[in-house]
Amino acid sequence: MPTTAKRVALYIRVSTTEQTTDNQRRELDAVAQRHGWEVAAVFEDAGISGAKGRDRRPGLDALMKAVARREVDMVAAWSVDRLGRSLTDLLDVLRDLHAKGVDLFLHQQGLDTSTPSGRAMYQMLGVFAEFERAMIRERVMAGLARAKAEGIKLGRRTLEDADAKKVRVIRAMLSEGTGVRRIARDLSVGVGTVLRIREAARSDVA
Repeated sequence: MPTTAKRVALYIRVSTTEQTTDNQRRELDAVAQRHGWEVAAVFEDAGISGAKGRDRRPGLDALMKAVARREVDMVAAWSVDRLGRSLTDLLDVLRDLHAKGVDLFLHQQGLDTSTPSGRAMYQMLGVFAEFERAMIRERVMAGLARAKAEGIKLGRRTLEDADAKKVRVIRAMLSEGTGVRRIARDLSVGVGTVLRIREAARSDVA
């Protein structure tokens, strides 16, 4: 009984209008012919940077929609950097392919996830994803520590920072014995803000 040829979608991309996708298309067509794959569709993003998201890469968006509809069995690209310029982008593509049971072939890296050794790539997805999350957390914490060391105040500006006149009014009303909630309601500020200003005023007196 004859076997059905694997349906492969080619994804080709170049970053500038001066470049051409012809070489990528020619090489991938040759690979498909050697493996006996049927080229079911070709998706192209010409003159579009890999740094742009899927919403600004119509070829990639159409490819992933074809994957979602299970119209292809494999996606073939010239190189890993054709799919994206960040680990996060690449992981998103790989997760979507894996979820639909679609394999990936990367010509320059010699990766074919339909082979036993290539399937290990999918098994490493969780490790890569955790690594990316850890790196993001580390960068955020380092940035916060650096800002603190430089005396940079983080977070939203408080009323005390933004509206000195209103602070003076609140202090005057407090000195007159007006209740905290009444001040907050009349001046459209938070109760916590009034309490904070009251504590600051008491500290000044002390």
